Amino acid sequence: MVLLAVALTALMGPDTENSVAYQGFTLLLFLLAVAIVSSWSFRGRFSATRELPRFGTVGSPLAYKVTIRNLTLKRQDGLALLDDLSDPRPTFREWRAMKVAEEKRVKSFRFSQRQRGRPFRLAHVKEGAVTPMLPGQEVMVRLELTPLRRGILRFAGATVACADPLGLYRSMSRIALPQSALILPKRYPLPPVPLPGALKYQEGGVALASNVGQSEEFVALRDYRHGDPLRHIHWRSWAKVGKPVVKEFEDEFFVRHALVLDTFIDDPQSDLFEEAVSVAASFAASILTQESLLDLLFVGEQTHCFTAGRGLAHSDRMLEILAGVAACQDHPFSVLEHLVLNHVSVVSGCICVMLAWDEPRRNFVKKLRELSVPLLVLVLAGPGEGKTLDPGPMQDEPDHFHVLEIGQVEQGLAKLK
Repeated sequence: MVLLAVALTALMGPDTENSVAYQGFTLLLFLLAVAIVSSWSFRGRFSATRELPRFGTVGSPLAYKVTIRNLTLKRQDGLALLDDLSDPRPTFREWRAMKVAEEKRVKSFRFSQRQRGRPFRLAHVKEGAVTPMLPGQEVMVRLELTPLRRGILRFAGATVACADPLGLYRSMSRIALPQSALILPKRYPLPPVPLPGALKYQEGGVALASNVGQSEEFVALRDYRHGDPLRHIHWRSWAKVGKPVVKEFEDEFFVRHALVLDTFIDDPQSDLFEEAVSVAASFAASILTQESLLDLLFVGEQTHCFTAGRGLAHSDRMLEILAGVAACQDHPFSVLEHLVLNHVSVVSGCICVMLAWDEPRRNFVKKLRELSVPLLVLVLAGPGEGKTLDPGPMQDEPDHFHVLEIGQVEQGLAKLK
């Protein structure tokens, strides 16, 4: 405000006969000069340690603590602490993809809700007030930031700021303090959704079956047959009867779902792609994997299939993977189709999160229907585009086909049944 007032009075100041703006210009310029010169007396030296949580979530405030130590021999008053994030500027490839996608939207008059001006901003960081510090004293400062993007949030350091007596200018003392935290995708609450599919035979032994439901559990003892694995031999019974005896197990049957995430989009920073990842994360965090398996299938630089549940990885690990998912621009959609069709024989049903509803995606869903795979299809669409989409191969199962419009994704998920 002072700089703006200096500029305005400088424009009106030359007319000294009809205006007294030059007096305001002189006063404001003098105050600004005094503030800058007085700030030169600040010679603070500090050290800091940051207690940062391992995980955060997009859109949710992340609170943490920073401990600052005064390394000078004088009392320090009126300080503020600011956390410095790493350089948010994108790579040339990311910037180019964003520009190309933006030009396409302008030509097609499509609306985008992306934050203009700073689309690559990492987080909103609030500064914290530092209580007065005696020489050598340590002070704990509580800070808070709101992550805006998923992935690894890197900190470059911290800055201790000291304002001049007039409050117009601040001197900075920077502290190198590199650290990082993983920001998980935004998640929406889901109603109880009866997922498609039923118990199905699974290969893999006790590691996949765990001890829940029908699993590969001990049933009885029987005589050894040629080809039985040696690890199934019951050595104590062999010692008693004098001939090989093996343990007999029953086959394992349990539910296994596939969560298919469509990553094929031209704009890697689009709201459409981020909402698709959030929808997938919502299912990954909500599905109870104690009595089932959940396979996450998507395509990045290569094909990926990650399994959680029943003695394997926890669903939190799946959220970590989704935090780093990037849009695929180097492969056609047929790569994902090939991955899912090769995997579909072991799953009880599929949850498909689609970024569009074009011909390749409709054919993909049609092939799954022909294989009698139970489906739940969720299609992400722009504002107002949901009413124009034809269910196509899902025409006879309208309850398993849902269009989620940007800006109303949470309301759309709440209607699932």
